[in-house]
Amino acid sequence: MSDSRGGNTQVAAGAPPAGAGGNAWQNVLIAIKDSELWTAPWKEVSRPAAIGWVVFYVAFLIYAATNTTGFLFIDSANLVVHEGGHLLFAWFGETLCLWGGTILQWAVPLMLAAYFFTERQTTAFAFSLFFFFENWLYTAVYMADARAMDLPLVTTGDPEFVKHDWNTIFTSLGLLPYDTTIAGVVRFGGWFGMIATAAWLIWRTVKPAESLASSPARS
Repeated sequence: MSDSRGGNTQVAAGAPPAGAGGNAWQNVLIAIKDSELWTAPWKEVSRPAAIGWVVFYVAFLIYAATNTTGFLFIDSANLVVHEGGHLLFAWFGETLCLWGGTILQWAVPLMLAAYFFTERQTTAFAFSLFFFFENWLYTAVYMADARAMDLPLVTTGDPEFVKHDWNTIFTSLGLLPYDTTIAGVVRFGGWFGMIATAAWLIWRTVKPAESLASSPARS
């Protein structure tokens, strides 16, 4: 509680000094920045392994770009996680249940990527992050169908009471007329993320080789 009578501001005993909260966050950010997490070396990837992974990612990108159904083979696994998200978040109310499918669908590969990042596992991190962004393509297809509702819906509950996630979400937010626009932005983000991840893996593979080549010869 504060008292400003007489032009003086008195702070109640025990209250933190002004700016203490900001300083605490600043200290946390500094600690994160100085953490060994950012300086620990990534696991090296052999040239044959790197070539194999790059071929896989390029082949997948071509497959995704030429697919006309909007449903990739990996989306079967995404669908299972999505439905599991509805069941998990159903405990927290109807709204979170509705959002829960997409939340868990995105969270699983993202949490895996975060774990492999802390372990500095180069290829595992890239794989998890790549398919985190692939999930954006799958979500974009679902978003773009919000008004048309042409997609067959899968549910773990009573089919008579099934809801189209994004029709319901966009309607509640007043965004239904913009479903395809939002889907386009999400799709672009997915493609950008996948390509950037593959490019990062190539860069991580080439960088150690360049460092080794530029280092002075040892006797």
